[in-house]
Amino acid sequence: MNTSDQPVAPSWIKRHLAWVIALGVGGGLLISALLIVIAIFGWIKSSDAYQLAFARAAADSRVLAALGTPVESGILVSGNIAINGPSGSANLSIPVSGPKGKGTIYLRAQKSLGEWSLQALVFENEATHERSDLLSSGTAPASQMR
Repeated sequence: MNTSDQPVAPSWIKRHLAWVIALGVGGGLLISALLIVIAIFGWIKSSDAYQLAFARAAADSRVLAALGTPVESGILVSGNIAINGPSGSANLSIPVSGPKGKGTIYLRAQKSLGEWSLQALVFENEATHERSDLLSSGTAPASQMR
């Protein structure tokens, strides 16, 4: 009997071709979705409204006392920004942290005639749930500001 007459077993890839295709497509979709999410968070963090609010909050003595320095923003910013030419609005929640603790910056801003202005800027200390209105000099318990 000749060895060339025996059937050759198909390769691993041929035997599992459906799985190879499914994993390739699924992996590509997952990577694409991840890149879109990273781009969206990057766009929000580079927005003028975000930059204005974060700079003001990170320089505030109440935030520095609660978090220490440096104040760093978290990755998962939530909310929305809507811009239509020279006007727009932003409502964001920015997680922040420092060596002493964590908190959240809440902001509401309006863009009019090409300029952003903060309508509300509040810092909530995660440990004490105390909220500070960063546009004024007062501090109030969270229950009074909600």
